[in-house]
Amino acid sequence: MASTAPTDYPGQDASAALGERIRQAAAERTPLRIVGGDTRAFYGREVEGATLSTAEHRGITFYDPVELVVSVRAGTPLTELEAALAEHGQMLGFEPPRFGAASTVGGMIATGLSGPRRPWAGAVRDFVLGIRLINHEGVEQRFGGQVMKNVAGYDLSRLMVGAQGSLGVIGEVSLKVIPRPLTTQSLRLELPLVDARTRLAEWGREPLPISAAAWLDGALHLRLEGGPSSVAATRERIGGDDLDNAWWERLRDLALPFFSADDARPLWRLSLPHRAPDLGLAQIDDTAMLHDWAGAQRWLRAELDPEALREACREAGGHATCHGPRPAGVEPFSPLPAVLMKYHRNLKAELDPHGIFNPGRLYADL
Repeated sequence: MASTAPTDYPGQDASAALGERIRQAAAERTPLRIVGGDTRAFYGREVEGATLSTAEHRGITFYDPVELVVSVRAGTPLTELEAALAEHGQMLGFEPPRFGAASTVGGMIATGLSGPRRPWAGAVRDFVLGIRLINHEGVEQRFGGQVMKNVAGYDLSRLMVGAQGSLGVIGEVSLKVIPRPLTTQSLRLELPLVDARTRLAEWGREPLPISAAAWLDGALHLRLEGGPSSVAATRERIGGDDLDNAWWERLRDLALPFFSADDARPLWRLSLPHRAPDLGLAQIDDTAMLHDWAGAQRWLRAELDPEALREACREAGGHATCHGPRPAGVEPFSPLPAVLMKYHRNLKAELDPHGIFNPGRLYADL
């Protein structure tokens, strides 16, 4: 397979127009609310500012299926990128959530969220090779490259992953891609949570083709991916009932009934070490929990004391994020220690001296 030319994927370069808007905003000290498809507005604090849309800045600018590298503009719909990769039997290894058909590549990078495959394939930043960033002067800068060996020194490209657009406008990103699995088989095993953890720990010591593991409603859900013989042998050994492979897409996009918007209770996402114990939250029952990433990402639907929950997560070596509607006075992200916040402020001041890029999206002081 040869590399494909940009003309194979129609797009539009709107970097000049974006740069002009940024220069104007900097001169007038006008805060900018950066959006692509605006499908991830629920994640983080609300931003008050003039809307700067990247939706017109779209298209794949480079794709080499042999080298497993693709470069794509920020406003490109995620579905379009994934469709182009699928034509060559490839995909994004970190299985990014979409949250809607309008979801864009820029939003994927800015939020840094990964799907069920993350523990086995890696996180978003692990696949970022380089980024073109439009800075506070409206000038496009390039960081990193299109191969891993170009990533050296202070890796500003990966720093943009999860920065929520607070350091500049992502113009383009180069990503490593991976081959799609030959065979996929999903299973559901009726198991108590403690037994599910035990089995996952045992299976984790063997080269089994597991690419996703989640526990919900008294059952362990597994996804096997790889060669047909390996998947078939593992499926025979593990047992369980067949599960629709689309279940993982619904989990990825927070579209399972567990995440229903009709449930008024706060939704918490806990990021914890893989084998972190229970947090001792006696008021939580099994119906209010979903364990993803083999237990490293835990979702809770419950009315809890935010400070107590976050302290329990800190003691376990993790942190807690509140998604969607939040109780009054509750910040979406765990407060940073003073030293880390100082570094964040210094970085923000260096890259965004006028404070125009998504001010307050991560924290009120940024």
